[in-house]
Order: sequence, then structure tokens, then C-alpha cells
Amino acid sequence: MGAGEFDHIQDSRSLVRHRVYEAVSAVVSDDHNYERGIEAARAIAHGVLAESGPDALAEMVVELSSKLADAVEHIAAKQGIAAPDLADLLFVD
Repeated sequence: MGAGEFDHIQDSRSLVRHRVYEAVSAVVSDDHNYERGIEAARAIAHGVLAESGPDALAEMVVELSSKLADAVEHIAAKQGIAAPDLADLLFVD
């Protein structure tokens, strides 16, 4: 792998990370109501798909999942519970 290829991978990861940040910020922003935030996050995901294709959208999902897992582990540790138990509380109906 040449230096140019490595730079392209780093640029792609930075773009994915930025898109994840935009989507999360849209949902939690005080400037939006919840529905507008969800619409904005959906528009960002559609933009990633249209601009960069399904592989980039998959990378966005992986990055978002990784960041969410980090947050769940951090919160679980502070609460003295296991991270999988907290994930169950968040995602299992």
C-alpha cells in the first residue's frame, strides 16, 4: 500500500467520522426538535449513500456503532452495571 492509498483511507475515515458527528449532533441539538433531528440524520445518511455508495454508508454504521458502544461502556461503568445489560435496556423492547 502506497502513501497515497493510506492518505485516501485516512481521508475516508475522517469523512465518515464527520458524517457520524453531523448525524448525532442533528439528533441531540437544542436547535432542533426531535423529529427535525431525525429527519436531518436521515438526510445525512441518504447523502452518504448518494455521494459515496453503500460501502461508505456501511462504514458510517460501523463508526456510529463503535462510538455508541464506547458511550454505553462508559455509562455502564459509572453506573456499576455490565455494558451488555445497559444495551439491553436501551434496545430491547
